[in-house]
Parts: sequence; structure tokens; C-alpha cells
Amino acid sequence: MSALPLDLELPDAAPARPVWLMTLADLALLLVGFFVFLQASQQLDQRALAKGIREGFGVQAAAPATEPMAVSAGSVGAFARGSAVLPHAPDALIAWARKSTRDNRVILRVAGAVDGSAADVDPVTSSGAVLAADRARAVATALILARAVPADRITLSTSRPGRRVVTVTTGFAALTAGVRQ
Repeated sequence: MSALPLDLELPDAAPARPVWLMTLADLALLLVGFFVFLQASQQLDQRALAKGIREGFGVQAAAPATEPMAVSAGSVGAFARGSAVLPHAPDALIAWARKSTRDNRVILRVAGAVDGSAADVDPVTSSGAVLAADRARAVATALILARAVPADRITLSTSRPGRRVVTVTTGFAALTAGVRQ
């Protein structure tokens, strides 16, 4: 038996396949797996699938739906104390709302407010919140009657006491339920 010298250098073996080809094969397998997942998920209960994915990533519950962030705003002010009657024709607000809501994914949030004084309350219920809601409803009604925006794209709310005003804000709600695209 002959002994080989330890310092004998062997030539490097050339790779059997180029590295880029292996990377491409890995990418192709991932892509095929993704399409298999998409095809298989079409016959599953979508809610159960989403719940399983959330649980797999450690998410406890779905995030609550939030209202869209305000993008632009208009207002109607100068309401008389204790009154929800519009102080003037809201022509400028109607024109602004019509222009702002050309895109069907834009919604309006109409928020009424009171000044917080004892005199600025609903005369029947003595409630500032009811008066604020009535002011918001009066402005929303004017927008709907002027056909500036459909009723299903308007939400009503009340604001904190501060001024006798109704603020109208626009928000992009493409992913909000109930808004048609």
C-alpha cells in the first residue's frame, strides 16, 4: 500500500449546476406552492382560513374597523342657541361636497356640536347631544336633497361641545364595508 502525501492538492470540483439555476428552481417551487395554496383556499371557508392564518402568526383578534382618516373638511356655523335650523343656505358646502365625493369610495362624516352652555340644548329633551345630532341631521338632509352625495355615503355623529357648528369631513373608505366601488 502506498501512502499519498498529505499536501497533495486536489482540483476543485466544478458545481454540477450553475447557482442561478438553483435559485430559479427554488423560486419556481415557491411560486407553484403559492398557486396551489390559492387554488386550495378557494374551496375553504374564507373566515376560517383568515382565522387560522391570524392564529398562526399569533394575532389574538382582528383589529377593529376604524373610520377613515379625514382628508378635507367643510362646515356650517352660526347656529342660533338651542336651534338646529340652518342659519343660511349651505350652497358653498353643497358645491364642496359634490366636488369632493366624485369618487364613489369617498364618504362624508357629518358631526354636529353645541357650545356647551345651558342655553344650547334641545328645547324638548334639554340635551346638548340631541341638539348636536339634530344639527348634523339638518346638514345631511340639505346635502341629500341637493343630490350632492347619496345617503348611504354619509355618517352622522356628534362632536365635543365647543362651538355651534356642523363639521363635514371627507374620508377615503375603499375598504370600509358597505361602500360600493
